[in-house]
Amino acid sequence: MVNMRLLWLCAATLVVLANAGTLKDTPKQRFDNYGVYKLTIRNRIQLALIEKIGEISNKYDIWKEYDEHTKEVHIMVSPEELKHFQELLRVNGISSEQMIENVQELIDGEQVTAAADSGTFGWTKYYELSEIEAWLDSVLAAYPTVTEEFIVGQSYEGRTIRGIKISHKAGNPGIFIESNIHAREWITSASATWFINQLLTSEEPAVRDLAESYDWHIVPVFNVDGFEYSHAKNRMWRKTRQPHATNECIGADANRNFDSHWLENSGASSNPCSETFAGDEPGSEPEAKALVEYLTQIKDQFSVYISFHSYGQYLLSPYGHTATEFPDNYADLLEIGEAFATAIEDLPYGTVYRYGSTADVLYVATGTSVDWVFNELDKKVAFTIEYRDLGRYGFILPPVQIIPNCEELMAGMLALIDKTKELGYI
Repeated sequence: MVNMRLLWLCAATLVVLANAGTLKDTPKQRFDNYGVYKLTIRNRIQLALIEKIGEISNKYDIWKEYDEHTKEVHIMVSPEELKHFQELLRVNGISSEQMIENVQELIDGEQVTAAADSGTFGWTKYYELSEIEAWLDSVLAAYPTVTEEFIVGQSYEGRTIRGIKISHKAGNPGIFIESNIHAREWITSASATWFINQLLTSEEPAVRDLAESYDWHIVPVFNVDGFEYSHAKNRMWRKTRQPHATNECIGADANRNFDSHWLENSGASSNPCSETFAGDEPGSEPEAKALVEYLTQIKDQFSVYISFHSYGQYLLSPYGHTATEFPDNYADLLEIGEAFATAIEDLPYGTVYRYGSTADVLYVATGTSVDWVFNELDKKVAFTIEYRDLGRYGFILPPVQIIPNCEELMAGMLALIDKTKELGYI
């Protein structure tokens, strides 16, 4: 254990030095007195208005898109725009409730003090990309007989998109996990690294069986450029970092960039300044293109695909492009979803997850990785997990909630895989 810690510390130092100066020397964006509001939407005119102002990215940022069931939108508003925003709501009859008073206070609360930091990798704080990669190196070195690295491809800025395969024996069914495709969703990579650690170190019989009966292909940080930027420059950054040819806005939503009902049914945006910009064409983002090529190459090596996201507490299955059509095996997907949600709610935390198709339970979302894998690679068990919470902290989930969230992930995953096996998919 001591050698592993030393290896991690040395590797982290080297990677930090290597990456120094790769980002332009611009000040880190602050969000002092930015507020987050829950809006109740009653008609299409109100929705169109909120979606439009949400594309003015330096003043507004939609945190949670319109949910057909709750009729809610969560939106962050700059203090300079607040009076205008409140007047806009009043004139258009939109009711609101403040959820977060000062976003910067939550961001500051994420930072662990030097005194409280143990100096070893754990799950009581959030880590930067270099630290996660150094930890991954230490894991590969510590468990050489059951782990191996795989490379998905290169990002726009030239970073390597890395994954780890955990395999205890040949012939195991495969499960692929993609995490942190949206940069600001830090709880996803924290949960992915915790899950990797559990697969390798847990002595719980059920977890050992989970680890040793399946091949696990896990990408802890998929959107490497965006994730790095979210730590170095803008905590609320979501997209990739590829510039747009005809617009000053940077990046696309990589999870709207896959060639599965791309840009249909208002499930993404064609505006480069939107947080859900789908890109100029499917696969325009090097990261999405690389994942398509890699998954196609190894399509015979996995049967289940899971994408980690936050927030909202959902287990979402295809389809994302329509709420009026459902997959042929939708009853099975609902049965798996029920097992997942029940296992999590039965824990002492009592956290409630909703489950069902993306478009039916949440909103229309097109060009997603999960739908592409389901439709194009014919993997009939594919899910998006949206982690904690319901909006009290949103994307800025306090570090104290990392381990509880991870415990819920393990309980849910055990149930999900058990039910998937019972139904004959693996």
